[in-house]
This record gives sequence, structure tokens and C-alpha cells, in this order.
Amino acid sequence: MSLSNLQPALGSTHKDGKRVGRGQGSGKGGTSTRGHKGAKSRSGYARKVGFEGGQMPLQRRVPKFGFKNFNRKEYVGINLSKLQELVDAGRVKDEVSLETLVQLHLVKSTDNVKILGGGELKAKLKVSVHKFTAKAKAAIEAAGGEAVGL
Repeated sequence: MSLSNLQPALGSTHKDGKRVGRGQGSGKGGTSTRGHKGAKSRSGYARKVGFEGGQMPLQRRVPKFGFKNFNRKEYVGINLSKLQELVDAGRVKDEVSLETLVQLHLVKSTDNVKILGGGELKAKLKVSVHKFTAKAKAAIEAAGGEAVGL
């Protein structure tokens, strides 16, 4: 091997296409592969997203229905069974608050929390979150606990 026969590894280089717009002698001068006239032949052309050549675009052809309430409040649901698991694991003693749930990485500090009635609760807990279902509130109070809304 010497400097005279060095070459890149096979497949490591890719030859770029012919440079366009460098005069008639290059074979790609004149219109520079852009064709004649029209918006696409001009500099600065940018097609709008979803443009279908003047045909009615898909997002306008498809029927819209329903209603999106932008004032809707989203709640993160936590079942009673999950609270019982936390008690059994020793991660919660006698009080469950929003801050406790955030520290346990069950919810984010910006979330609204609702306790749901799934499962059963045996432990006496004071639970203070945003909302409760009727079944969950009854189950907490039946276990000797307290359900406090924020």
C-alpha cells in the first residue's frame, strides 16, 4: 500500500448528483431541472402543509362532529385498592394528602385527583384530595377514616 493507491472503503462514500445551475455547458443549466414557469420553478417556493394541488384538502373534506369543552377539568383517578396497597407497604400511615401522593410519584403537583371506589379499604385514613366518588367516600368513612375535599 502506498499513497498512490489509497481509496475510501467500499460503500463509505456517496457521489453527489450533478451540480445544477452552472451554465449551459454543464448539461444542467437553463432551467436547472425545475421545468418551465410555475411556482415550483421560482426561488423561495414552499408548498403549504396539506396542499393537494387545489383539490379540497383532506382536513376540509372530512366531516367534523362533536364538541370539545375547553373548560373541562381532567382528574387523575386513584382506586381505594391502591391506597390499601400503600398502607400495606408501609408507605402511608394515617393520612393521605395531595403532597403525599406527589412524593410517592403517583400524581403530579398540577394534577387534580379523584378517589375512586375500586377495591376495598380496611385502614383508617384521613384522605384529602380534590374529589371523591360517592362509593369511595362511603368506604373511607365506613373504615373509620375521613374524606376531605380541597
